[in-house]
Amino acid sequence: MKRTQVYPFSAIVGQEDMKLALLLNVVNPALGGVLVKGEKGTAKSTAVRALAALLPAVEIAAGCPFHCDPTDAGRLCDACAAKLAKNGVLSGVSGFMRVVELPVSATEDRVVGTLDMEYAIKEGEKKFEPGILAEANRNILYVDEINLLDDHVVDVLLDAAAMGVNTVEREGVSYSHPARFVLVGTMNPEEGDIRPQLLDRFALSVEVAGENEASSRVEVIKRRMAYEAGPREFRGAWEAAEEELARKITAARKLLPQVAIEDELLLRVAEASLKLGVDGHRADITVIKTALTLAALEERKEATLLDVRRAASLALPHRMRRRPFEEASLSVQVLDELFGAAEENGTCAAAE
Repeated sequence: MKRTQVYPFSAIVGQEDMKLALLLNVVNPALGGVLVKGEKGTAKSTAVRALAALLPAVEIAAGCPFHCDPTDAGRLCDACAAKLAKNGVLSGVSGFMRVVELPVSATEDRVVGTLDMEYAIKEGEKKFEPGILAEANRNILYVDEINLLDDHVVDVLLDAAAMGVNTVEREGVSYSHPARFVLVGTMNPEEGDIRPQLLDRFALSVEVAGENEASSRVEVIKRRMAYEAGPREFRGAWEAAEEELARKITAARKLLPQVAIEDELLLRVAEASLKLGVDGHRADITVIKTALTLAALEERKEATLLDVRRAASLALPHRMRRRPFEEASLSVQVLDELFGAAEENGTCAAAE
């Protein structure tokens, strides 16, 4: 199976926060997704599609509409679990993670799938028609203009992203299937915001804008024109950088369970959330998970204060209390007050 010739992730100019947030979520899908806010033409869609091309091939259960992992007996759909129980083994085929796009016009039934109640009544067994969440399992689910999506559909998406399971209930009949995916939502704030309750459900949030230096804008033009003139040749020029980034992702996934963090840093995070007026505990947990993932991405077995500071800049701004129409922000000065100046602890490496 060959990949499509997408624009290389490594060749995207600038947008370091966005690239880092995306990488963190593919290293640790349990984070819970990322929301990217920004004007049109700032490489949001390009980055999401390029991300999938970095990920290694995976084993997929043959014929499974949910792309179950045949080696993970604890996260199988009903059909795969039955096959495993009957045969003692599940056959698999090799495939790549891909980007599944959810259109703004999608209905709840199209997203979660449907149960054929007439068939269930007549035949006495469940018949499930898979939806977009089934297609998204073990893939990247991309929702452009997520702020224009119906709030109830967004709720369903975020619930599935948090639980790793999609459950459909109709007239006393229910069906569940695995739905573990990397959720990426993008939006243009000029077209409207989303409710604070939904914002809080995204693990990370970043804001992007066009490059504000002429030299950087020139580089964007040059790279894009070179890619359009010869996609294969352009990708070849960035092949080494792409392979190194892919290696880092694979290594970070393996290392992540071994990464530790001191209790003192947990206390610093809790105190920061209280000072910033962040409600609930989801923010604290997300900052710690993100700090651990940052350390793994940099191939370290212990998260540092600098990892926590960087994680806070990605996980806290959209959760801070704010007045209507007020932009969420977490300034460098505030971060310095909460976690110390960055230069005192070195520089936190972002995605190159």
